Amino acid sequence: MDRLAEKPESVHRATIPISNRLVLHSTLALLAIGLVTLLGIVAMTIWLGERAQVSFDSAIDARDTRSAAVDVRNAVLAAESSQRGFLVSGNEIYLAPYDVAKALALRQLEFLNRRLASYAQSEAMLQRLAATIGAKFGEMDETIALKGDRKDDEALAVFRTNRGKALMDEANVFLSGIIRAADARLTSNVGEQRRNAHWLRWASILGGILIILVVGGAAMTVVRYTLEIVRARDEVRVLNTSLEERVAMRTSELARANEEVQRFAYIVTHDLRAPLVNIMGSTSELEGSVRSLQALIEKTKGTVDANDPVAEEARRAATEDVPEAIDFIRSSTRKMDGLINAILKLSREGKRQLRPEPINLGDLLKANSAAIQHQLAEADGKVELKLAVRDIVTDRLAIEQVIGNLLDNAVKFRASGRPLRIEIRTDWAMQKICIEITDNGRGIAERDLERVFELFRRAGQLDRPGEGIGLAHVRTLVRSLGGDVTVRSVLDEGTTFQIMLPSSLELTGNPT
Repeated sequence: MDRLAEKPESVHRATIPISNRLVLHSTLALLAIGLVTLLGIVAMTIWLGERAQVSFDSAIDARDTRSAAVDVRNAVLAAESSQRGFLVSGNEIYLAPYDVAKALALRQLEFLNRRLASYAQSEAMLQRLAATIGAKFGEMDETIALKGDRKDDEALAVFRTNRGKALMDEANVFLSGIIRAADARLTSNVGEQRRNAHWLRWASILGGILIILVVGGAAMTVVRYTLEIVRARDEVRVLNTSLEERVAMRTSELARANEEVQRFAYIVTHDLRAPLVNIMGSTSELEGSVRSLQALIEKTKGTVDANDPVAEEARRAATEDVPEAIDFIRSSTRKMDGLINAILKLSREGKRQLRPEPINLGDLLKANSAAIQHQLAEADGKVELKLAVRDIVTDRLAIEQVIGNLLDNAVKFRASGRPLRIEIRTDWAMQKICIEITDNGRGIAERDLERVFELFRRAGQLDRPGEGIGLAHVRTLVRSLGGDVTVRSVLDEGTTFQIMLPSSLELTGNPT
């Protein structure tokens, strides 16, 4: 049976080269790689996004700066055109755009000052540009005023000095420099954006490939492991099918062997009883003959010489030695008869077919407790029931014999000097019904806790009658009911027997 049970496990180990630990470690490693890859992609995306945002903000700033510089230049040129038209024609209609152009130029110049204020190297240039444009508008305001006062010669004299042209050329130099710097920044920002997009694209591609590899590796590991499990499960199912057949065959063989053992025990005890009966009969006849011999010796007591050693030896044999030997033979045959009866009892019980039926544990335990009330009264005893479970499906006769034996045991081995107390509890434990019988009797020494279940073995003081089969019978019955019985005890304090039984007895079709 052990070799049969080991075979599926060995096959299972042989057919699954991937251990659970290896699968777990490889899966965790792949998940870790995938997680690191995702975190790397996310981190790089965030970093490139920040760079793109900085580059975009810089491009917007450069665009606005360039636009302001172009607006300043165009506004100054528009104002200059308006001035020249007025100087040439004297028609004030040419002055209509002048104030608008001047206001726009000054507003955009102020905007440039704010935009370029953070650049330390631009401070002197901006001051110079403001002074130049201020001087240019001053020159144009002066000529327009002279023309308006009809001082044409003076206005032309100021105009012909070419001071306005020089100021305009100087302003153009500064504004062109600002525009070129803005264009350079725009070009740089566009390149930066392209590089960011390039790195982001490659990071996404490489990350995607790595994630695909990780997911593919994990999927292959899981699929391979699953296939191995399915294959091993199929093999185990096949082995279990054949194993069940072999177990059934072995069980049948064991049942037949058990029947043979029981039959042998019955035959042996039956054959032992015949010579034992002869011995007991012969002992009775011998006892009668000894009594006749004793009567004869008593009758011839006065006629036989008292100093005759033969007569004295015959008298001693008839009155002392032979009766003592007969008493020894009789006590030995009684003990042997009890042992034979015990073996016969166990043999008959082993042949009995169990009959499961619904049983109320409360009623059964109360009935067994009532059966020992007479002994309890003599010991000033008391039985206390604590029933958390009341219903069970099992063999009534077997469970009654188990409970009866244990209660008789508690009464028989009660402690002298204190009232007997027995507590019976029922509860659920490990999906089975647990019955505990606790007493405050003599207790059992630790070395004898397992011996008490052995056949014909007794422990402690042997001052109570018995053959040493009660607890062995209890264990046999409990195991036939699909359960087990254990004991725990403290010497001189008490003992607890624990019976674990299934809630419903399932028969295999074989007798116990």
